[in-house]
Amino acid sequence: MNNQPTLPGHTCRNSRFQDHLIYKTHHNSAKYLIKRTITVRIKVSLNKLLIMDSLFEYSNQLISKVDTSFNRYSYDQIDWGNRLVGLIGPRGVGKTTLVLQYIKNNLNVQQTLYVTAEDFFFAKNRLIDLADDFVKSGGQYLFIDEIHKYPNWSKELKLIYDYHQELMVVFTGSSVLDIKKGSSDLSRRAVIYNMQGLSFREYLQLFHEIQVPKFTLEDIMNHQVTLPKIRHPLPLFADYLKRGYYPFAKENDFDLKLRQVINQTLESDIPTYAEMNVSTGRKLKQLLAIVAESAPFKPNMSKIAEMLKISRNNIADYLLYMEEAGMLSQLRSSTKGIRQLGKVDKVYLDNTNLISSLADDSQNKGNIRETFYLNQLRVNHKVTSSELGDFKIDDTHFEVGGKNKTSKQIKTAEKGFIVKDDIETGFLNTIPLWHFGLMY
Repeated sequence: MNNQPTLPGHTCRNSRFQDHLIYKTHHNSAKYLIKRTITVRIKVSLNKLLIMDSLFEYSNQLISKVDTSFNRYSYDQIDWGNRLVGLIGPRGVGKTTLVLQYIKNNLNVQQTLYVTAEDFFFAKNRLIDLADDFVKSGGQYLFIDEIHKYPNWSKELKLIYDYHQELMVVFTGSSVLDIKKGSSDLSRRAVIYNMQGLSFREYLQLFHEIQVPKFTLEDIMNHQVTLPKIRHPLPLFADYLKRGYYPFAKENDFDLKLRQVINQTLESDIPTYAEMNVSTGRKLKQLLAIVAESAPFKPNMSKIAEMLKISRNNIADYLLYMEEAGMLSQLRSSTKGIRQLGKVDKVYLDNTNLISSLADDSQNKGNIRETFYLNQLRVNHKVTSSELGDFKIDDTHFEVGGKNKTSKQIKTAEKGFIVKDDIETGFLNTIPLWHFGLMY
């Protein structure tokens, strides 16, 4: 063993050498960490750019392919100048097509991004982060389809609205239920528009390229409807009642696709919203079948509960869920109850195409006529049940029937009309049923 004493100067040099090594090690580590951080950030930025490019590419493909020859009635009703616009309605009525048409007709695609909340991108990415990156890239118009498929959508839309005041956002949703459930956060920010299926007027344009002007209820009651391009409208009207309400009827396999819309609404949309189990979802289908086979359906809660083996206390909620989802329409009295809704007098399927799909051979003509009338009038008017006829709008009573219908039921009404199916023209207080399909 070396027991020689260490010189003081030698100790000092060793100490300085060790300090230098430590400094150099730390310095190199710091440089390495900085380089690594910069590299990671560059990779993240490049990854974001690649993702954004991919989203833009998909968006531009959809925009370029959309047909702009026909626009739904809501296209001109929407105030597109609002910073946050919501377009809601049942599945399959053409909301996606409408927003893509607006982009193609009016916006610079380099500043516009269309995404769907069902995209796999949102499995790992937040909507608010996408909006932030989009704005930093120079984006000005963000369109989000199927917004109800995104968790916490209303909260993030609220934050996007508050953080990016220069960004215009349009969102759509097929499930009216979720949109309304989340809209409490957006009540002072978003302007919401509701869109339903095709009117008879829109069907004539989309399916047969026949341009028809809109007529008001006043025009119709005063017999102002004239269609010089159509000599015999009744065969076209009959086809509309069977398959003219949904734009996708122009495609193949309409019946199959309509069944899919019904199943997705009853088995997925409503149960998810109302936190129902699978068996309860099946009860909704049974309840819809009962309504479809009725003429029309007058709700007896105790009887329905017995048939479906469920509590009668749940029936009203189930009917309301299906109404808001675009499966049913409930005709209420003008007298308001606890919920500020009138007593339900009759329940109809939402539209006549649903009757054709669900009722099969048990279709009732009276039910079809009344369903059509209520469906078309509710867009611009509040329709209630009538104590004299079938329907009442303001102070006017309407009785709906076939061509042999008499005015017996509304003879005591101060202002009343007979609405007849299977006639081409009207006279006095008699109006053809198909005229009411020309209002939107």
